[in-house]
Amino acid sequence: MVKKLSLDENKLKKLQELQQMGVNAYPYTYNQTHHANEIQEKYASIIKEEHTEDTVSVAGRIMLRRVMGKASFISLQDQSGKVQLYLTQDILGEEQYQIFAKKTDVGDIIGVEGKIFRTKMGEITVEVASAKMLCKSLLMLPEKFHGLKDIELRYRQRYVDLFVNPETKETFMKRSKMIKVIRDFFDEKGVIEVETPTLQTIYGGANAKPFITHINTWDMPMFLSISPELYLKRLLVGGFERVFTICKNFRNEDVDTSHNPEFTMLEIYQAYADYRTMMEYLEQVYEKACLAVNGTTKVKHNYKGEEVVIDFKAPWKRMTMLDAIKHYANIDASKMSEAHLQNLIEDSNIKYEGNFSWGLGVQLLFEEYVEEKLVQPIHIIDHPKESTPLCKLHPKDERLIERFESFCLGMELCNAYSELNDPILQRKLLEEQAKQLRGGAGEAHPMDEDFINAMEYGMPPAGGLGFGIDRMAVVLLEQASIRDVILFPTMKPWVEEEGKEEKDKKK
Repeated sequence: MVKKLSLDENKLKKLQELQQMGVNAYPYTYNQTHHANEIQEKYASIIKEEHTEDTVSVAGRIMLRRVMGKASFISLQDQSGKVQLYLTQDILGEEQYQIFAKKTDVGDIIGVEGKIFRTKMGEITVEVASAKMLCKSLLMLPEKFHGLKDIELRYRQRYVDLFVNPETKETFMKRSKMIKVIRDFFDEKGVIEVETPTLQTIYGGANAKPFITHINTWDMPMFLSISPELYLKRLLVGGFERVFTICKNFRNEDVDTSHNPEFTMLEIYQAYADYRTMMEYLEQVYEKACLAVNGTTKVKHNYKGEEVVIDFKAPWKRMTMLDAIKHYANIDASKMSEAHLQNLIEDSNIKYEGNFSWGLGVQLLFEEYVEEKLVQPIHIIDHPKESTPLCKLHPKDERLIERFESFCLGMELCNAYSELNDPILQRKLLEEQAKQLRGGAGEAHPMDEDFINAMEYGMPPAGGLGFGIDRMAVVLLEQASIRDVILFPTMKPWVEEEGKEEKDKKK
């Protein structure tokens, strides 16, 4: 349930008056020939008080009105920006002028046609010869939007945020451009874009808790995708050599500045490649996207109270997980026994679930002492084998796998492997995961027998990479939270939160 807003009585009265005058406040179409930014750019060279004979037709939302007797100024905003309108009773006639001077409000959508000139104050303006009401708004802007401060309200009413805060719209225009760059990058590499199912009978491909739903026709549970990985690998078995998808995934986990339950990610798999190729892809696509949306490979962020400049120019630094622990925490886990490592973890009060292993201890040390110190882009390579059942073992150390995660601003950017293609070992590892799941490990993989069947037909050696589009947008667009780059982030119902606030006040 969502809070119902009260319609503005003054706006309703004006709507009724327009209807009595025979004005349709909600017509079907309007011939929009120009946008605000085109006008500002094309006529940038005209001088003060210069009038042109050029006629334009613009449409958009009224953001500001100044009525001065028989003349008025309106600031009109469309998708591209703002342009000033000049309306006079002499040109429009008394009835039309009264409609647009007296019956319009901030928030209404109108269309006008007129000639371009520059005012005495130097502003490029449309001198309106004809005007048409396109949509009468019935709600006043929320008071909390004034000053652009209420973040929660901006997320809940993104439709208002977009036309009140130009920088918000610009962020999402840049996000769209960023995704186009990503698609173009992989297209140029000969990678084919494909689709994988969102609704699945068995989930897998990541260590995550799924959202569970139900299909009535078959009276059985189904799951929203946590990853497209196992389906993309089936395509490698089928003969596709390079595939990628940009898709929605759903993980029933934390909600914070870097996590949203519904998120967008890209995954790519390439036959006859390994995780080194994936490292190159990741840093190259980040560099290209950053250049495209910012004009530079550098961005600024506030990290832990300090402004830092992040440079995404390729190549990025590479460091093994064991070396990173040694460098940042002064702990040489590579030479520790499992028992020694377990004592260190427990003495450090680091919590963990399930059975302890050497690999789990390495992961825990990295998460506790290293992650937040990784500010500049870096590939952390060669993880312990316990971290995933889907990756090839490292040829030089059987405790490790050919896996990397890239980090920046203390946040994971991606996950990538040299993909395991030994069906016998794959079955063994997935059976171990399924056993852990039955034992209560909520993020373990279930057994996917069909995936194993596919592997048994033979999958070529391959490299795979998955990275979050939303997190990429956070770092490249210089935002503070994942909610700032998702148009409609997951939110608790407004009324539920208000009810909670009222209860909290009574406590």
